[in-house]
Amino acid sequence: MSTVIESSVYVLGDNIDTDQIIPAEYLNLVPTIPGEYEKLGSYALAGLPNPELPFVDKNTGKTRYAIIIAGENFGCGSSREHAPIALGAAGVKAVIAQSYARIFFRNSVATGELYPVETASSINNEFETGDIVNLNLDKAELTSVSTGKVYKLKSLGDAKPVIDAGGIFAHARKTGMINR
Repeated sequence: MSTVIESSVYVLGDNIDTDQIIPAEYLNLVPTIPGEYEKLGSYALAGLPNPELPFVDKNTGKTRYAIIIAGENFGCGSSREHAPIALGAAGVKAVIAQSYARIFFRNSVATGELYPVETASSINNEFETGDIVNLNLDKAELTSVSTGKVYKLKSLGDAKPVIDAGGIFAHARKTGMINR
């Protein structure tokens, strides 16, 4: 499955924790209930209030930023699966960061909500929120549309087909590991 995403980006720094991604007061929402899944998206990055540049449109509960670019240690904090789910429910397709908390990376793959792509070095200081990029997951490349500069990314390897399928259980069904 070819995966290319072109979008404006939302740029963050280092150590974005799961409380900033989805504050604890919204953890009572159950992602398997469609209406509550949608509500989770409307609270994505609510722990980082930015009145000048909000992440989620208050009217739609969705974001116009399908790609987040961050620094080191994205998703640190607790092991809550709600963090990648909230971002996915808001419309995020990929997070590009220099490094991830291991459990956030695992939860992103297991839920199939978004692609957690790693960079070899920090690139978040080379972009501004609103910049348009082209993310080619097959080539493991990120291209700035305005400058044409290409950034090499680390391959998702065996995690990509799991995310492509929609998560670990969907992948297991698709490949015949489990029935139903």
